This record gives sequence, C-alpha cells and structure tokens, in this order.
Amino acid sequence: MGPLKGIKVVDMTSVLMGPFATQTLGDYGADIIKVESHDGDVTRQIGPTRHPGMGPVFLNTNRNKRSICLDLKKPAGRDAVLRLIAKADVLVYNVRPQAMARLQLGYDVVSKINPRLIYAGVFGFGQDGPYAAKPAYDDLIQGATALPALMAQTGDGVPRYVPNALVDRIVGLTAVGAICASLVDRDRTGRGQRVDIPMFETMASFVMGDHMGGLTYEPPLDKGGYARHLSPDRRPYKTSDGYICVIVYNDKQWTNFFAATGRDDLRTNPKFATFAGRATNIDTVYAELARILETKSTSEWTAILEKADVPVMPMHDLESLLQDPHIVATDFAPVIDHPTEGRIRNMRSSARWSETPVEMTRLAPRLSEHSAEILQEAGFSADEIAALVRDGVTKAVADT
Repeated sequence: MGPLKGIKVVDMTSVLMGPFATQTLGDYGADIIKVESHDGDVTRQIGPTRHPGMGPVFLNTNRNKRSICLDLKKPAGRDAVLRLIAKADVLVYNVRPQAMARLQLGYDVVSKINPRLIYAGVFGFGQDGPYAAKPAYDDLIQGATALPALMAQTGDGVPRYVPNALVDRIVGLTAVGAICASLVDRDRTGRGQRVDIPMFETMASFVMGDHMGGLTYEPPLDKGGYARHLSPDRRPYKTSDGYICVIVYNDKQWTNFFAATGRDDLRTNPKFATFAGRATNIDTVYAELARILETKSTSEWTAILEKADVPVMPMHDLESLLQDPHIVATDFAPVIDHPTEGRIRNMRSSARWSETPVEMTRLAPRLSEHSAEILQEAGFSADEIAALVRDGVTKAVADT
C-alpha cells in the first residue's frame, strides 16, 4: 500500500526531526526499521503516558515503523546494522556525520556494502562551513534564522521562539522530498548517493524566502522584511465575544468587504482602494480592519464574511481543533485501539493518492518489539538472535 511500497528504510534517528521524516516515508508505504538504543528514543519519555516509554510525542512520530534495539558500540551490534543496511534502500540518520564516522558507519563504509543505498543525513549544518561539527536543536536554529527577532518586531519587542518544533518538521519534510528525489535518480542510474539535509541552510532559505526583501539586491534596497507579515495587527482579530481569523487580500475580496460592512468611505480611500495602496499602508489597513471586527460577535462575522466570500476561519485552541467540523467529517484524527496503549487519537496522512492510497498499517511500536522479526529477515538464525540478546547487543521485547 502507498506509493513507496517495497522501499526499505533503516531509520537511525531519534527525537523529532528524523523520526517525523521517516514516519512520513512509512505513511507513504515504505517499510521503516527503527534502530533504537537500549534506552529507546528519548521522546518515549515526553508527555503524559499510560505505560512507561509510550509517550504522546513518540506515538505521534513513530507510526508505521518496526522497532529493533541494537547496541552499535558493540562489534556485534554494528555488524547487525550493516546486515540490515545491505538489504535497505535508504538509511536515515540525524546525528552529526562525525558521530557516524566514529561508529564506522560513514558513507565511505556503507556505500561499499550497498552501492544502491540512499544515505540521508538530517543534521545541523552543511559540512563545508565552519559550523560543520556544531550541535543543533530546533530552538537554536530558530534563533539563528531570525524567527525570534521577527516575533519581537510584531509584538512587545521580546524575542520568542515559535511554540512548535517548526524547524524539525520543516527540515523533516525537506528530507522526505530529498530522499524521494534520490530514489528517482537511483532508478534511472542504478546508483545510490549521499544526501545531506542541513537544518541551518534549510531554515535560512525558508525564512528569507519571505523576508529577503530589499536584501535581494546588491547594494540592498532596504533592511529586508515582508511588511504584511510584520504588521503588529496581522493577528487573529478580536470580536465582541472572542477572536476570528480573517484575511482580506485581493481587490475582489476588499470590494466584497466594503459592501458587506457598508464602508463605502474606504472604497475611495487611496490607502484601501488598490493592492499597491494597501501594501504601502498595511499597518493602517490592518488596524482599521481590527477596529471594524470588534463591533460584532464571532458568529455574526463568520456568517457575514462567508456570505461575502471573504476568507474567514475560526481561531481554535488545541482541544477545539480536534472538534472542527471539517476535521471530524474527513475523519482526520480518528480514535483507534493501540494494542498496548488502549484508545488513542491517530492523525492520518494529509496527502491523498488516487491509485496508491496510503493506510496506517502499524501503530507506534514498543521498544524492541520487532527485534527478532527484523533479525530473522536479515538472515540471523534463532541461536544467533538468542546470543545477541544474551550478550546485550539487542533486547527482547519482554524486557522493556
């Protein structure tokens, strides 16, 4: 099932960025073998749990995977993972390349074992710059790519991180695209390759794509920044009883808005009448929009704006989002039965294919749940597997 059916991925990632990428590949049909340490992915411990090691961050980032424990610092553990790699299409890792080299699992080693392998690294920085060996986390990269500075410009002047692992997820999705593109190239050439997906450069492009502004030119025409995004009144608007999300963007929408609100005075105001006028005076425009929207309730504005074909959406919190009528109607986050965790919500893949539909085949695994199964597939005998358990190279699921 899914467009990546038949693709085998050795997933040597942990925390969020790499696991989110490999979960997406698994959602698309790939067979994901998640290699974990004996302690397991640290996200197993994050958030409220019904059972130790099965926290919500882990559950929502590791479906459609099989789990195997291997101690890669032991020769037998390294040999075992090399046997998995020999039969894989893709290896994904998210430690620094220097760490992979210390484990003797660098591309120079594994490409000799499997020349068709796509060797994908998601880590902090491109390897040809002075930051090559630096550690990186979502918060650090947010700061280094100006997101807190932009947040400060739009609020009270205090820099803040976006309250979401934005970098990890954007870079994870970038990795999915890079891996799929590499598989297409391999199908054409028969050769695998190393592909690096650095966090810093990926996010620099992501942020500056909006905010390069006059810095695009040499010499610069201004200090950069997209005025509409940086307007202090670009935010959910207060109504008489709550908040609402509205964007009046093009000329047709503004014409409809003027008619719906009886504001003919704004129709002829040069600051409001044209796209160029609004762009130049965006703070004035958004401030006036904010004043208008405070005059009626959220439900009243929703009805008025939908009738006028002006884009409008509710401002949800985390709980109400799950009850949104569209989310409910599309069954995007159904409650299902996990074999050990009971009733849980499981978000579906957002992508849809007409010929190769994707379906959830596995829920997030217990630590080492599939170790014996995966080792058998790699050619290990029952006695060899028992020896690996005895020697602490792998771990029986009953021990978790």
